[in-house]
Amino acid sequence: MDQKNGSPNSHWPVLPSTRTFIEAGRHTPGYSFFDRLHGYIYARWPYLYIEIGTGEHRLVKAFRALQSVILRPFSRPAANTSLNGVPRPHGANLASGTAADGYHGKVVLLSAATQLVSVNEPVRLPNLEQIIPYIRARDIILQNPDHIIALDCPCRTSRANPCLPLDVCLIIGEPFASFVAEHQPQHSRWITSQEAAGILKAEDERGHVHHAFFKDAMLGRFYAICNCCACCCGAMQAQRRGTPMLASSGYLSHIDESLCIGCGTCAESCQFGAIQVNGYAQVDSEVCMGCGVCLSHCDQGAISLERDPSKGVPLEIYCLIEEISSVRA
Repeated sequence: MDQKNGSPNSHWPVLPSTRTFIEAGRHTPGYSFFDRLHGYIYARWPYLYIEIGTGEHRLVKAFRALQSVILRPFSRPAANTSLNGVPRPHGANLASGTAADGYHGKVVLLSAATQLVSVNEPVRLPNLEQIIPYIRARDIILQNPDHIIALDCPCRTSRANPCLPLDVCLIIGEPFASFVAEHQPQHSRWITSQEAAGILKAEDERGHVHHAFFKDAMLGRFYAICNCCACCCGAMQAQRRGTPMLASSGYLSHIDESLCIGCGTCAESCQFGAIQVNGYAQVDSEVCMGCGVCLSHCDQGAISLERDPSKGVPLEIYCLIEEISSVRA
């Protein structure tokens, strides 16, 4: 059966995409039974999973309220904050053994995100330590990369007043796309590479940030592009609180003081709270993730993106494929 266009066979108690996902896990080195179970739960019930993870579930809220009362006498103010009072994330080397090592995103520019939805051949790029600076989940292994699903964003749907539209999460390649299509038919739809590029462009124009997402339970590799806003995205909010769930694009915003008029538009558009205006815009280099949103919102042309070695290597898949091909040649 063609998973992309067919329908589940009612005689099977397990959907075809589930069997395919389990089989892929069996052939993934180091992928344990717990990982398979975790991956199934995450992909089968993503909305409940994210609602709990972001603290929006009613039971989590009740527990958090009780916890805050109990721990209030012992709480202390944050000591390490940014220009805007936002807690500073950890440095560029995020391989720290935290929970974020298994579930994290890499900030990518619009051009790089568009490349990820335009690949038309299988790709195998394992162990990308320089680019994905986490202990786990750092492979790009694209099977059927033209199989793409637009999914209602679990982070946005968990919010009382979410940003719109909802269907801006892109699930890319197999076995992930078919799994989501079969298990979340009411929240997902098949789209073409061109439609995916259109979603990325529209989200970019809205000032939202593109993240290539990786998860240990999702076979330890890249599986989605999230188009995020700070008011809805659980990962971005965790980053602002100091949990290192996101890696920089590898770029840093640079202000040309001779062109900046101090209008503050860039500071208002920055999803990471990395810009403050004191006469002219100033970028907190430790907080800036190099997403490029401020650049596209500056009418004066006073902002540029510059490569910063301390921020890691950009995830630009065509360059990576070319590098691998040259080494093999």
